[in-house]
Amino acid sequence: MVSLPYRPTQCLGPLLIALLAILGFLFSPYSNDWFAYDRYAIEGFETWRLISGNIVHTNGFHLLLNLAGLILLWALHGDHYRIGLFLKLFVWCCLGTSLGIYFFSPSLIWYAGLSGALHGVFIWGACMDIRMGIKSGWLLLAGIVFKLGMEQWQGSSAELAELIDANVAVDAHLYGAISGLALFLVMWALSRPAQK
Repeated sequence: MVSLPYRPTQCLGPLLIALLAILGFLFSPYSNDWFAYDRYAIEGFETWRLISGNIVHTNGFHLLLNLAGLILLWALHGDHYRIGLFLKLFVWCCLGTSLGIYFFSPSLIWYAGLSGALHGVFIWGACMDIRMGIKSGWLLLAGIVFKLGMEQWQGSSAELAELIDANVAVDAHLYGAISGLALFLVMWALSRPAQK
């Protein structure tokens, strides 16, 4: 029987992110005007958008898809979550996603949604599974690497873009995933005992 991570320390972090995303949606379009990733606004020193752009969404379908992804990640990897750890991980993945877009995808002017950061959290969780000896972590890691490769090669589906009323920012998924892997490697290196 599968047991979900229901302890408050395991679910409050994802719940807080979900509530922020829902609040962002309830106050749209104003929230998108003020908080979405916007290259020109960021160049005008509205740097909070590097984080907040990952919270707002283009429409209700976009929000529901990302909330479903957040719930799936909590179900898969919630055993690894602690409130502070999850929130720091999520914020760093948001920042890594946005900085990746800013420096390496200059043609991407506007971005919104949790998906880039969620890819980072997914990679981190799969790596944590592997570290804990959970063999399915390898399968999850292979699956997400395959997905990212297909997105970079073929792009996203036109149907999904129509559903969320925006082009799917596949580069954001890649930068988020790289951020999650980098965070895992840093945390793993810092947690290893010092060699004497």
